[in-house]
Amino acid sequence: MFKNGKLFLPPPRDGSDFKELFKRLAAAGAGRLLAKDGFPAGPWTPELLAEAISQIDSNRVGVDLRTVQLWFQENEKGISTANIRWLARIFGCDDPVATSEWQMELSAAQSRLSAKRREWKRAGSSVAQEIPDTALTANFDDEPDSPAELIRETDAKGPRRRLSLARKSEAFFSRGSPLNLPASVFAGVTALGFLSYLTGIHSVTYGRADGVVKQVGFLWTANWTFVFMVFLPLFFAFVTELVTFWRDEGRPQLVAQGDKMESDDAWARSVEASSYSYWAVFLICMLFAGLFQWIGVSLIPLLKGGGSYATDWGSLAIVRPEVISVPEAVVFTGLAYLYMCICFYLFFAGLILLHTVIHDLWKIGEAASNAPEVDYQHQLHETSLRVMRAIFRCTVLGFLIAIVMKLQSAYLTSRGENIVAWLVGDMSSAFQGSYDVGAGISYRRPTHYSSLLVAISTCVVFLYGFIRIGVERRFLMPLWRMSAIVALLGAGYLLIDAFVGFSILLGVGVLFAIYGLFDPGLGRWQASKLGNNQSVS
Repeated sequence: MFKNGKLFLPPPRDGSDFKELFKRLAAAGAGRLLAKDGFPAGPWTPELLAEAISQIDSNRVGVDLRTVQLWFQENEKGISTANIRWLARIFGCDDPVATSEWQMELSAAQSRLSAKRREWKRAGSSVAQEIPDTALTANFDDEPDSPAELIRETDAKGPRRRLSLARKSEAFFSRGSPLNLPASVFAGVTALGFLSYLTGIHSVTYGRADGVVKQVGFLWTANWTFVFMVFLPLFFAFVTELVTFWRDEGRPQLVAQGDKMESDDAWARSVEASSYSYWAVFLICMLFAGLFQWIGVSLIPLLKGGGSYATDWGSLAIVRPEVISVPEAVVFTGLAYLYMCICFYLFFAGLILLHTVIHDLWKIGEAASNAPEVDYQHQLHETSLRVMRAIFRCTVLGFLIAIVMKLQSAYLTSRGENIVAWLVGDMSSAFQGSYDVGAGISYRRPTHYSSLLVAISTCVVFLYGFIRIGVERRFLMPLWRMSAIVALLGAGYLLIDAFVGFSILLGVGVLFAIYGLFDPGLGRWQASKLGNNQSVS
Protein backbone atom coordinates (compact mmCIF):
# COMPACT_ATOMS: atom_id res chain seq x y z
CA MET A 1 0.00 0.00 0.00
CA PHE A 2 1.26 3.47 -0.87
CA LYS A 3 0.44 6.94 0.46
CA ASN A 4 1.88 10.23 -0.81
CA GLY A 5 4.44 8.36 -2.89
CA LYS A 6 5.73 6.40 0.13
CA LEU A 7 5.46 2.79 1.31
CA PHE A 8 2.67 2.57 3.88
CA LEU A 9 2.11 -0.31 6.29
CA PRO A 10 -0.98 -0.20 8.52
CA PRO A 11 -0.55 -0.64 12.29
CA PRO A 12 -0.52 -4.41 12.96
CA ARG A 13 -2.12 -4.19 16.44
CA ASP A 14 -0.61 -7.59 17.29
CA GLY A 15 0.62 -6.77 20.80
CA SER A 16 4.26 -6.27 19.82
CA ASP A 17 6.46 -4.12 21.98
CA PHE A 18 8.33 -1.14 20.51
CA LYS A 19 11.54 -3.03 19.70
CA GLU A 20 9.72 -5.81 17.85
CA LEU A 21 7.47 -3.42 15.97
CA PHE A 22 10.23 -1.01 15.02
CA LYS A 23 12.50 -3.81 13.80
CA ARG A 24 9.89 -5.02 11.30
CA LEU A 25 9.01 -1.54 10.05
CA ALA A 26 12.63 -0.46 9.64
CA ALA A 27 13.45 -3.64 7.71
CA ALA A 28 10.47 -3.06 5.39
CA GLY A 29 11.33 0.62 4.88
CA ALA A 30 7.88 1.82 5.95
CA GLY A 31 7.47 5.50 5.18
CA ARG A 32 10.34 5.69 2.68
CA LEU A 33 9.85 7.31 -0.69
CA LEU A 34 9.45 4.88 -3.56
CA ALA A 35 12.35 4.35 -5.91
CA LYS A 36 12.25 5.70 -9.45
CA ASP A 37 11.09 2.31 -10.73
CA GLY A 38 8.11 2.40 -8.38
CA PHE A 39 9.41 -0.28 -6.04
CA PRO A 40 10.21 0.18 -2.32
CA ALA A 41 13.55 1.91 -1.78
CA GLY A 42 14.77 -0.58 0.80
CA PRO A 43 15.12 -0.70 4.59
CA TRP A 44 15.78 2.23 6.91
CA THR A 45 19.25 2.88 8.26
CA PRO A 46 19.88 4.99 11.39
CA GLU A 47 21.36 7.77 9.28
CA LEU A 48 18.48 7.86 6.78
CA LEU A 49 15.82 7.76 9.48
CA ALA A 50 17.50 10.48 11.58
CA GLU A 51 17.75 12.69 8.49
CA ALA A 52 14.10 12.09 7.56
CA ILE A 53 12.88 12.98 11.07
CA SER A 54 15.03 16.11 11.20
CA GLN A 55 13.63 17.29 7.86
CA ILE A 56 10.05 17.41 9.17
CA ASP A 57 9.10 21.10 8.98
CA SER A 58 7.51 21.36 12.42
CA ASN A 59 10.42 19.54 14.11
CA ARG A 60 12.73 22.46 14.88
CA VAL A 61 14.88 20.54 17.39
CA GLY A 62 15.57 17.48 15.23
CA VAL A 63 16.73 14.14 16.57
CA ASP A 64 20.17 12.90 17.53
CA LEU A 65 21.69 10.14 15.40
CA ARG A 66 22.82 8.31 18.54
CA THR A 67 19.21 8.23 19.76
CA VAL A 68 18.03 6.65 16.49
CA GLN A 69 20.90 4.15 16.60
CA LEU A 70 19.66 3.01 20.02
CA TRP A 71 16.27 2.15 18.48
CA PHE A 72 17.99 -0.22 16.03
CA GLN A 73 20.09 -1.97 18.69
CA GLU A 74 19.15 -4.93 20.86
CA ASN A 75 18.69 -3.19 24.17
CA GLU A 76 15.95 -2.04 26.50
CA LYS A 77 16.07 1.60 25.42
CA GLY A 78 12.66 2.79 24.32
CA ILE A 79 11.44 5.99 22.66
CA SER A 80 10.36 9.31 24.12
CA THR A 81 6.90 10.77 23.72
CA ALA A 82 8.24 13.57 21.53
CA ASN A 83 9.96 11.16 19.15
CA ILE A 84 6.86 8.95 18.95
CA ARG A 85 5.17 11.91 17.31
CA TRP A 86 7.89 12.27 14.66
CA LEU A 87 8.21 8.53 14.03
CA ALA A 88 4.45 8.33 13.56
CA ARG A 89 4.75 11.05 10.90
CA ILE A 90 7.30 8.89 9.07
CA PHE A 91 5.34 5.62 9.27
CA GLY A 92 2.06 7.45 8.56
CA CYS A 93 3.52 8.89 5.33
CA ASP A 94 2.43 12.42 6.34
CA ASP A 95 -1.21 11.39 6.21
CA PRO A 96 -3.05 12.89 9.24
CA VAL A 97 -5.31 9.88 9.83
CA ALA A 98 -2.55 7.32 9.35
CA THR A 99 -0.19 9.37 11.52
CA SER A 100 -2.75 9.44 14.33
CA GLU A 101 -3.18 5.66 14.11
CA TRP A 102 0.54 5.07 14.16
CA GLN A 103 0.98 7.43 17.09
CA MET A 104 -1.48 5.35 19.13
CA GLU A 105 0.19 2.11 18.02
CA LEU A 106 3.71 3.31 18.86
CA SER A 107 2.57 4.64 22.24
CA ALA A 108 0.98 1.29 23.07
CA ALA A 109 4.10 -0.56 21.91
CA GLN A 110 6.31 1.66 24.10
CA SER A 111 4.01 0.98 27.07
CA ARG A 112 4.36 -2.76 26.49
CA LEU A 113 8.16 -2.40 26.37
CA SER A 114 8.10 -0.45 29.64
CA ALA A 115 5.93 -3.15 31.24
CA LYS A 116 8.43 -5.82 30.15
CA ARG A 117 11.27 -3.82 31.63
CA ARG A 118 9.46 -3.60 34.96
CA GLU A 119 8.88 -7.36 34.89
CA TRP A 120 12.57 -7.99 34.21
CA LYS A 121 13.53 -5.76 37.10
CA ARG A 122 11.19 -7.58 39.47
CA ALA A 123 12.19 -11.00 38.28
CA GLY A 124 15.89 -10.33 38.74
CA SER A 125 18.37 -13.07 38.05
CA SER A 126 15.79 -15.79 37.31
CA VAL A 127 14.42 -13.88 34.36
CA ALA A 128 17.85 -12.67 33.32
CA GLN A 129 18.77 -16.26 32.41
CA GLU A 130 15.94 -16.35 29.85
CA ILE A 131 16.94 -13.09 28.19
CA PRO A 132 19.18 -13.37 25.10
CA ASP A 133 22.86 -12.63 25.62
CA THR A 134 22.57 -9.37 23.70
CA ALA A 135 19.97 -8.12 26.13
CA LEU A 136 22.09 -9.02 29.13
CA THR A 137 24.53 -6.27 28.16
CA ALA A 138 21.82 -3.63 28.11
CA ASN A 139 21.21 -1.19 30.90
CA PHE A 140 18.15 -2.11 32.96
CA ASP A 141 17.67 1.34 34.33
CA ASP A 142 16.56 4.47 32.58
CA GLU A 143 19.82 6.33 33.18
CA PRO A 144 21.65 7.19 29.96
CA ASP A 145 25.12 6.04 29.07
CA SER A 146 27.76 8.72 29.19
CA PRO A 147 28.29 10.59 25.91
CA ALA A 148 31.76 9.08 25.50
CA GLU A 149 30.36 5.55 25.92
CA LEU A 150 27.61 6.24 23.41
CA ILE A 151 30.11 7.46 20.87
CA ARG A 152 32.23 4.35 21.25
CA GLU A 153 29.19 2.04 21.23
CA THR A 154 27.22 3.47 18.35
CA ASP A 155 29.73 4.98 15.98
CA ALA A 156 28.83 3.63 12.57
CA LYS A 157 32.51 3.53 11.59
CA GLY A 158 33.48 1.33 14.51
CA PRO A 159 34.95 1.93 17.98
CA ARG A 160 36.55 5.31 18.40
CA ARG A 161 38.38 6.81 21.36
CA ARG A 162 39.54 10.38 21.48
CA LEU A 163 40.21 12.97 24.11
CA SER A 164 37.40 15.48 24.47
CA LEU A 165 38.69 18.44 26.45
CA ALA A 166 35.21 19.99 26.37
CA ARG A 167 33.54 16.99 28.04
CA LYS A 168 36.43 16.55 30.49
CA SER A 169 36.15 20.20 31.49
CA GLU A 170 32.37 19.98 31.83
CA ALA A 171 32.81 16.93 34.05
CA PHE A 172 34.82 19.01 36.54
CA PHE A 173 31.71 21.10 37.12
CA SER A 174 28.94 18.53 36.82
CA ARG A 175 30.25 15.19 38.10
CA GLY A 176 30.71 14.21 41.71
CA SER A 177 30.19 16.47 44.68
CA PRO A 178 29.68 20.20 43.99
CA LEU A 179 32.25 20.81 46.74
CA ASN A 180 35.07 19.06 44.88
CA LEU A 181 36.25 21.89 42.62
CA PRO A 182 35.94 24.80 45.10
CA ALA A 183 37.62 22.73 47.81
CA SER A 184 40.46 21.76 45.46
CA VAL A 185 41.14 25.40 44.56
CA PHE A 186 41.08 26.42 48.22
CA ALA A 187 43.36 23.51 49.15
CA GLY A 188 45.86 24.51 46.46
CA VAL A 189 46.28 28.10 47.65
CA THR A 190 46.37 26.88 51.25
CA ALA A 191 49.28 24.61 50.36
CA LEU A 192 51.07 27.54 48.72
CA GLY A 193 50.44 29.59 51.87
CA PHE A 194 52.11 26.92 54.00
CA LEU A 195 55.06 26.83 51.60
CA SER A 196 55.38 30.61 51.87
CA TYR A 197 55.64 30.21 55.64
CA LEU A 198 58.33 27.54 55.25
CA THR A 199 60.34 29.73 52.87
CA GLY A 200 59.78 32.87 54.94
CA ILE A 201 58.06 35.01 52.32
CA HIS A 202 54.58 35.02 53.86
CA SER A 203 55.07 38.55 55.25
CA VAL A 204 58.12 40.46 54.05
CA THR A 205 58.93 44.13 53.48
CA TYR A 206 61.63 45.71 51.37
CA GLY A 207 62.93 49.25 50.91
CA ARG A 208 62.41 50.66 47.43
CA ALA A 209 64.91 53.00 45.79
CA ASP A 210 62.68 56.03 46.45
CA GLY A 211 62.64 55.29 50.20
CA VAL A 212 59.19 53.65 50.37
CA VAL A 213 59.06 50.47 52.47
CA LYS A 214 56.54 48.10 50.87
CA GLN A 215 54.86 44.94 52.12
CA VAL A 216 55.24 42.22 49.45
CA GLY A 217 54.63 39.04 51.44
CA PHE A 218 52.69 36.25 49.74
CA LEU A 219 49.83 36.33 52.22
CA TRP A 220 49.55 40.10 51.78
CA THR A 221 49.02 39.69 48.04
CA ALA A 222 45.33 40.37 47.42
CA ASN A 223 45.19 38.68 44.05
CA TRP A 224 46.29 35.40 45.67
CA THR A 225 44.46 35.47 48.98
CA PHE A 226 41.10 36.96 47.96
CA VAL A 227 40.98 35.51 44.45
CA PHE A 228 41.96 31.91 45.16
CA MET A 229 40.59 31.64 48.69
CA VAL A 230 37.27 33.43 48.22
CA PHE A 231 36.20 34.57 44.76
CA LEU A 232 37.28 31.63 42.58
CA PRO A 233 35.84 28.94 44.93
CA LEU A 234 32.55 30.87 45.00
CA PHE A 235 32.60 31.25 41.22
CA PHE A 236 33.15 27.53 40.75
CA ALA A 237 30.41 26.73 43.26
CA PHE A 238 27.86 28.88 41.39
CA VAL A 239 28.87 27.51 37.97
CA THR A 240 28.68 23.95 39.30
CA GLU A 241 25.25 24.58 40.77
CA LEU A 242 23.93 26.06 37.52
CA VAL A 243 25.39 23.43 35.18
CA THR A 244 24.19 20.58 37.39
CA PHE A 245 20.71 22.10 37.64
CA TRP A 246 20.49 22.69 33.90
CA ARG A 247 21.70 19.24 32.90
CA ASP A 248 19.79 17.21 35.48
CA GLU A 249 16.62 19.25 36.09
CA GLY A 250 16.07 22.35 33.99
CA ARG A 251 16.77 20.98 30.53
CA PRO A 252 14.93 17.64 30.84
CA GLN A 253 11.83 19.49 32.05
CA LEU A 254 11.81 21.73 28.97
CA VAL A 255 12.56 19.26 26.18
CA ALA A 256 11.29 15.87 25.09
CA GLN A 257 8.70 15.70 27.83
CA GLY A 258 11.38 15.01 30.41
CA ASP A 259 13.25 12.30 28.45
CA LYS A 260 16.53 12.33 30.38
CA MET A 261 18.54 10.26 27.94
CA GLU A 262 17.71 12.39 24.94
CA SER A 263 18.26 15.59 26.93
CA ASP A 264 21.70 14.40 28.09
CA ASP A 265 22.66 13.56 24.51
CA ALA A 266 21.65 17.01 23.30
CA TRP A 267 23.52 18.69 26.18
CA ALA A 268 26.64 16.65 25.38
CA ARG A 269 26.43 17.85 21.78
CA SER A 270 26.10 21.46 22.93
CA VAL A 271 29.19 21.11 25.13
CA GLU A 272 31.16 19.39 22.38
CA ALA A 273 30.26 22.17 19.93
CA SER A 274 32.57 24.52 21.87
CA SER A 275 35.52 22.11 21.74
CA TYR A 276 37.78 24.53 19.86
CA SER A 277 37.07 27.24 22.41
CA TYR A 278 38.21 24.98 25.23
CA TRP A 279 41.43 24.10 23.42
CA ALA A 280 42.15 27.75 22.58
CA VAL A 281 41.65 28.78 26.21
CA PHE A 282 43.73 25.83 27.41
CA LEU A 283 46.68 26.78 25.22
CA ILE A 284 46.48 30.48 26.13
CA CYS A 285 46.29 29.75 29.88
CA MET A 286 48.94 27.03 30.01
CA LEU A 287 51.47 28.47 27.55
CA PHE A 288 51.10 32.25 27.63
CA ALA A 289 49.53 33.03 31.02
CA GLY A 290 51.46 30.18 32.63
CA LEU A 291 54.77 29.11 31.11
CA PHE A 292 55.78 32.19 29.11
CA GLN A 293 54.66 34.66 31.76
CA TRP A 294 56.55 32.72 34.45
CA ILE A 295 59.71 32.74 32.32
CA GLY A 296 59.46 36.44 31.52
CA VAL A 297 58.24 37.81 34.85
CA SER A 298 59.94 35.49 37.35
CA LEU A 299 62.56 33.11 35.95
CA ILE A 300 64.62 35.50 33.81
CA PRO A 301 64.70 38.35 36.40
CA LEU A 302 65.68 35.85 39.11
CA LEU A 303 68.52 34.44 37.00
CA LYS A 304 69.72 37.86 35.79
CA GLY A 305 69.31 39.60 39.14
CA GLY A 306 66.74 42.18 38.11
CA GLY A 307 64.15 43.27 35.59
CA SER A 308 61.66 45.93 34.62
CA TYR A 309 58.84 44.54 36.79
CA ALA A 310 57.82 45.69 40.24
CA THR A 311 59.29 43.65 43.10
CA ASP A 312 56.87 41.21 44.71
CA TRP A 313 57.09 37.88 46.54
CA GLY A 314 58.18 36.16 43.33
CA SER A 315 61.27 38.33 42.84
CA LEU A 316 62.07 38.89 46.51
CA ALA A 317 65.25 36.80 46.22
CA ILE A 318 66.78 39.63 44.19
CA VAL A 319 66.42 42.32 46.91
CA ARG A 320 66.24 40.11 50.05
CA PRO A 321 68.49 37.09 49.35
CA GLU A 322 68.77 36.46 53.09
CA VAL A 323 65.03 35.62 53.18
CA ILE A 324 64.79 33.26 50.19
CA SER A 325 67.38 31.97 47.75
CA VAL A 326 67.07 32.10 43.97
CA PRO A 327 66.61 28.28 43.55
CA GLU A 328 63.87 28.30 46.20
CA ALA A 329 62.18 31.25 44.50
CA VAL A 330 62.34 29.51 41.11
CA VAL A 331 60.65 26.38 42.48
CA PHE A 332 58.04 28.29 44.47
CA THR A 333 57.09 30.62 41.62
CA GLY A 334 56.98 27.66 39.20
CA LEU A 335 54.48 25.85 41.42
CA ALA A 336 52.47 29.03 41.95
CA TYR A 337 52.23 29.81 38.23
CA LEU A 338 51.30 26.20 37.41
CA TYR A 339 48.51 26.34 39.98
CA MET A 340 47.40 29.75 38.72
CA CYS A 341 47.18 28.81 35.04
CA ILE A 342 45.18 25.65 35.84
CA CYS A 343 42.75 27.65 37.96
CA PHE A 344 42.31 30.31 35.32
CA TYR A 345 41.75 27.68 32.63
CA LEU A 346 38.94 26.31 34.78
CA PHE A 347 37.65 29.87 35.25
CA PHE A 348 37.41 30.47 31.50
CA ALA A 349 36.01 26.96 31.00
CA GLY A 350 33.30 27.95 33.47
CA LEU A 351 32.53 31.04 31.38
CA ILE A 352 32.26 28.87 28.26
CA LEU A 353 29.84 26.58 30.10
CA LEU A 354 27.76 29.58 31.16
CA HIS A 355 27.61 30.66 27.52
CA THR A 356 26.60 27.12 26.53
CA VAL A 357 23.76 27.08 29.07
CA ILE A 358 22.50 30.47 27.84
CA HIS A 359 22.63 29.42 24.19
CA ASP A 360 20.99 26.06 24.92
CA LEU A 361 18.16 27.71 26.86
CA TRP A 362 17.66 30.28 24.10
CA LYS A 363 17.40 27.57 21.43
CA ILE A 364 14.86 25.65 23.48
CA GLY A 365 12.86 28.82 24.10
CA GLU A 366 12.87 29.63 20.38
CA ALA A 367 11.72 26.12 19.49
CA ALA A 368 8.89 26.35 22.03
CA SER A 369 7.92 29.96 21.27
CA ASN A 370 4.58 28.86 19.82
CA ALA A 371 3.75 26.46 22.64
CA PRO A 372 0.40 27.52 24.09
CA GLU A 373 0.63 25.56 27.34
CA VAL A 374 0.56 27.92 30.29
CA ASP A 375 2.39 25.48 32.56
CA TYR A 376 5.19 25.05 30.04
CA GLN A 377 5.64 28.81 29.59
CA HIS A 378 5.70 29.22 33.36
CA GLN A 379 8.40 26.55 33.67
CA LEU A 380 10.41 28.19 30.88
CA HIS A 381 10.32 31.61 32.54
CA GLU A 382 11.14 30.17 35.95
CA THR A 383 14.14 28.36 34.53
CA SER A 384 15.26 31.48 32.63
CA LEU A 385 15.11 33.50 35.82
CA ARG A 386 17.18 30.98 37.74
CA VAL A 387 19.79 30.86 34.97
CA MET A 388 20.03 34.65 34.77
CA ARG A 389 20.48 34.97 38.53
CA ALA A 390 23.37 32.50 38.42
CA ILE A 391 24.91 34.35 35.46
CA PHE A 392 24.72 37.61 37.42
CA ARG A 393 26.42 36.08 40.46
CA CYS A 394 29.22 34.68 38.31
CA THR A 395 29.59 38.03 36.53
CA VAL A 396 29.94 39.85 39.86
CA LEU A 397 32.60 37.39 41.00
CA GLY A 398 34.44 37.69 37.68
CA PHE A 399 34.60 41.47 38.06
CA LEU A 400 35.71 41.18 41.68
CA ILE A 401 38.55 38.91 40.54
CA ALA A 402 39.59 41.42 37.88
CA ILE A 403 39.37 44.32 40.37
CA VAL A 404 41.56 42.61 42.95
CA MET A 405 44.13 41.68 40.30
CA LYS A 406 44.37 45.26 39.05
CA LEU A 407 44.43 46.68 42.58
CA GLN A 408 47.42 44.52 43.51
CA SER A 409 49.25 45.47 40.33
CA ALA A 410 48.59 49.17 40.90
CA TYR A 411 49.63 48.94 44.57
CA LEU A 412 53.08 47.58 43.67
CA THR A 413 53.87 50.75 41.70
CA SER A 414 52.30 53.13 44.25
CA ARG A 415 53.81 54.73 47.35
CA GLY A 416 51.57 52.84 49.76
CA GLU A 417 53.26 50.74 52.44
CA ASN A 418 50.65 48.01 52.11
CA ILE A 419 47.49 47.66 50.05
CA VAL A 420 45.13 48.47 52.94
CA ALA A 421 47.03 51.65 53.88
CA TRP A 422 47.13 52.63 50.20
CA LEU A 423 43.35 52.35 49.79
CA VAL A 424 42.61 54.10 53.10
CA GLY A 425 45.03 56.89 52.16
CA ASP A 426 43.30 57.33 48.81
CA MET A 427 39.89 57.62 50.49
CA SER A 428 41.10 60.24 52.95
CA SER A 429 42.90 62.14 50.22
CA ALA A 430 39.60 62.64 48.39
CA PHE A 431 38.55 64.92 51.24
CA GLN A 432 41.94 66.39 52.24
CA GLY A 433 43.62 66.75 48.86
CA SER A 434 46.97 65.87 50.40
CA TYR A 435 47.83 62.65 48.61
CA ASP A 436 48.87 62.12 45.01
CA VAL A 437 47.55 58.74 44.02
CA GLY A 438 49.64 58.61 40.90
CA ALA A 439 52.98 59.37 42.54
CA GLY A 440 54.76 56.07 42.12
CA ILE A 441 57.41 54.33 40.03
CA SER A 442 56.72 53.23 36.48
CA TYR A 443 57.00 49.45 35.95
CA ARG A 444 55.65 46.99 33.44
CA ARG A 445 52.34 45.67 34.73
CA PRO A 446 51.24 42.49 32.88
CA THR A 447 48.58 41.81 35.51
CA HIS A 448 46.72 44.90 34.24
CA TYR A 449 46.33 43.13 30.89
CA SER A 450 45.38 39.80 32.47
CA SER A 451 42.74 41.45 34.63
CA LEU A 452 41.32 43.24 31.57
CA LEU A 453 40.88 39.88 29.80
CA VAL A 454 39.03 38.52 32.84
CA ALA A 455 36.76 41.58 33.00
CA ILE A 456 35.96 41.60 29.28
CA SER A 457 35.27 37.85 29.12
CA THR A 458 32.98 38.02 32.13
CA CYS A 459 31.11 41.03 30.74
CA VAL A 460 30.61 39.35 27.35
CA VAL A 461 28.90 36.35 28.96
CA PHE A 462 26.57 38.61 30.95
CA LEU A 463 25.69 40.67 27.87
CA TYR A 464 25.00 37.51 25.90
CA GLY A 465 22.63 36.33 28.61
CA PHE A 466 20.99 39.75 28.71
CA ILE A 467 20.37 39.67 24.96
CA ARG A 468 19.33 36.04 24.59
CA ILE A 469 17.14 35.35 27.61
CA GLY A 470 16.59 38.72 29.25
CA VAL A 471 14.88 40.84 26.63
CA GLU A 472 11.32 40.01 27.64
CA ARG A 473 9.33 42.68 29.41
CA ARG A 474 8.88 40.58 32.53
CA PHE A 475 12.67 40.48 33.07
CA LEU A 476 13.53 44.08 32.28
CA MET A 477 13.29 45.53 35.79
CA PRO A 478 15.55 43.01 37.58
CA LEU A 479 17.95 42.90 34.63
CA TRP A 480 18.38 46.66 34.60
CA ARG A 481 19.27 46.51 38.29
CA MET A 482 21.77 43.74 37.60
CA SER A 483 23.17 45.69 34.66
CA ALA A 484 23.56 48.81 36.80
CA ILE A 485 25.66 46.90 39.34
CA VAL A 486 27.77 45.34 36.58
CA ALA A 487 28.29 48.79 35.00
CA LEU A 488 29.28 50.24 38.38
CA LEU A 489 31.81 47.45 38.90
CA GLY A 490 33.13 47.98 35.37
CA ALA A 491 33.56 51.71 35.95
CA GLY A 492 35.27 51.08 39.29
CA TYR A 493 37.64 48.62 37.62
CA LEU A 494 38.58 50.94 34.76
CA LEU A 495 39.17 53.92 37.07
CA ILE A 496 41.49 52.16 39.52
CA ASP A 497 44.47 54.42 40.22
CA ALA A 498 43.13 56.96 37.70
CA PHE A 499 42.29 59.81 40.08
CA VAL A 500 42.38 60.72 43.76
CA GLY A 501 39.47 59.04 45.56
CA PHE A 502 38.94 56.22 43.07
CA SER A 503 38.59 53.81 45.99
CA ILE A 504 35.31 55.48 47.07
CA LEU A 505 33.63 54.66 43.76
CA LEU A 506 35.17 51.22 43.87
CA GLY A 507 33.97 50.61 47.43
CA VAL A 508 30.39 51.56 46.54
CA GLY A 509 30.42 49.15 43.60
CA VAL A 510 31.85 46.33 45.71
CA LEU A 511 29.17 46.83 48.41
CA PHE A 512 26.38 46.58 45.83
CA ALA A 513 28.10 43.57 44.30
CA ILE A 514 28.29 41.75 47.63
CA TYR A 515 24.60 42.46 48.21
CA GLY A 516 23.87 41.05 44.74
CA LEU A 517 25.67 37.82 45.61
CA PHE A 518 23.31 37.26 48.54
CA ASP A 519 20.18 38.51 46.75
CA PRO A 520 20.59 38.25 42.95
CA GLY A 521 16.90 39.09 42.57
CA LEU A 522 17.78 42.49 44.07
CA GLY A 523 14.91 42.78 46.48
CA ARG A 524 11.35 43.70 45.70
CA TRP A 525 10.64 41.86 42.47
CA GLN A 526 8.28 39.12 41.44
CA ALA A 527 7.75 37.75 38.02
CA SER A 528 4.43 38.70 36.56
CA LYS A 529 1.75 36.11 37.17
CA LEU A 530 1.31 33.54 34.50
CA GLY A 531 -1.95 31.69 34.32
CA ASN A 532 -1.90 30.04 37.71
CA ASN A 533 -0.64 33.17 39.56
CA GLN A 534 2.48 31.43 40.78
CA SER A 535 5.50 33.49 41.71
CA VAL A 536 8.96 32.73 40.40
CA SER A 537 10.84 35.32 42.40
